[in-house]
Amino acid sequence: MRWPRSADSVLAIAVFGLEVVGILGRSVQETGEFSISMVGDIPVATYLLLAVSSIALLWRTNRPLFVLGVTLAASLMWDVIGLALGPSLAILVALYSVGRYIEDDRATVLAATAAVILAVADDLIEVESASTIAVSVGIVLLAWYVGRRMKGRRQYLALLEERAEYLERERAAEAQRAVAQERTRIARELHDLVAHKVSMITVQAGAAQTVAARDPERAVRAMEAIEEAGREALGELRQVLGVLRTDEQQELSPMHGLADIPRLVSDMRQAGVDVSLSSDGAPHVVSTRVELAAYRIVQEALTNVLKHGGPNPEAEVRLTSDDGMLAIEVADRGSGVSSLPGSGQGLVGMRERATLLGGTFESGPRPGGGFRVSVRLPVEGSPS
Repeated sequence: MRWPRSADSVLAIAVFGLEVVGILGRSVQETGEFSISMVGDIPVATYLLLAVSSIALLWRTNRPLFVLGVTLAASLMWDVIGLALGPSLAILVALYSVGRYIEDDRATVLAATAAVILAVADDLIEVESASTIAVSVGIVLLAWYVGRRMKGRRQYLALLEERAEYLERERAAEAQRAVAQERTRIARELHDLVAHKVSMITVQAGAAQTVAARDPERAVRAMEAIEEAGREALGELRQVLGVLRTDEQQELSPMHGLADIPRLVSDMRQAGVDVSLSSDGAPHVVSTRVELAAYRIVQEALTNVLKHGGPNPEAEVRLTSDDGMLAIEVADRGSGVSSLPGSGQGLVGMRERATLLGGTFESGPRPGGGFRVSVRLPVEGSPS
C-alpha cells in the first residue's frame, strides 16, 4: 500500500504546481510580462481551493466519486469567486480515476456527464466560442475514456493471469493423472505377472513335495518347471521395472501377444491345468496393445483357474473375431474352491484392460458349474 499512496502524493503536488503555473501563465498572457511578485498576487482563496482539490487526489483510487465531487465543488467555487476558468487539471485526474476504478458503468457515465455540464456551463458564462466549448467537452470526455480503457485493460490482464493460473493447475492435474495412470498400468502388469508365475511356482512346488518320495523323476520335472517359471518371472519383472529407470538403456524384449498364448497354455498344462486352446477365426493383424491385453487377460483368467479350479481343473480358451472385434473366452469346469490366496484384483484388472481399449468384459459362474470370462476387444484398440 505504500507505493500507491506515495505516487498519489507526488501526483497531488504536481497537480497543485501545474495549476499554479497555469494561473501564472494566464496572467502573463494578459499582462505580457512576468515577475516573482505575481506569485504573491494570486489570492489566498485560490491557493486554498487548489490545495483542497489536489489533496483530495490522495483518495482517488479508494473513493474516486468523492474526489470528483470535491474537485467539481472547488471548480464551482472558482467560478463563483471568479478566480479560474474551466475545468481544472484536478478534475481531469479525478475523471480518469472514476473511469478506471469504478465498477458501475452508470455511476461513471453520470460522473462524466456532471463534469461535461460544468465545463459547458463555465464556457457559456464566459461567452466562449463553440469550438472552445467543444474542446472543453472533448478534454473532459477524453480523460474519462482513457480511465475506462485502462480499467478494461486491467481486467483483460487479470483475466489472462487467471487463465494462465487455471492452465497451470490443469497441467499439474493432468501430470498427476498421467502419473496415476502409469502407476495403475505398472501395478496391473506386475499383478498379472506375479500372480500367474507365483501361482504356477506354488502349485509345482506343492506337486513336487507330494510326489518326491514315490516319484522322484516327476518331482525333478516339477522343480525344473519351477526354475523355468522363476527365470521367466525375473525377466518380465526386469522388463516392466526397466521403464522406470532413466539412468541406463534397457534392452527390452518384445511384448507378449497372441503368438505367445500357445506357450502360456503349455505352461498351464505343466502346472496341472487341463487346458484346450481354439483360435480358429482369430484375426491375423491386431494392434500391439490389443495383443498384450489379450495375452494378459488369458493369463489372468487361467491363473484364476489354477487358483480356484479345485483339484484337476479343466479350462477352455477360445479366440475368435467378429465385426472387427477380437473375442476371448476362458471357461473352466472347476468347483470354485480356492486352493491359493487371491488379491481380488484379477477380475478388476481384466475389466480395466478391456475398458481402456474400448472393449467389453463379462464374467460370472456357468450354469453347469465352473466360471466363465468373456472379453471383446476392438482389433485396432480404439480407446473408449
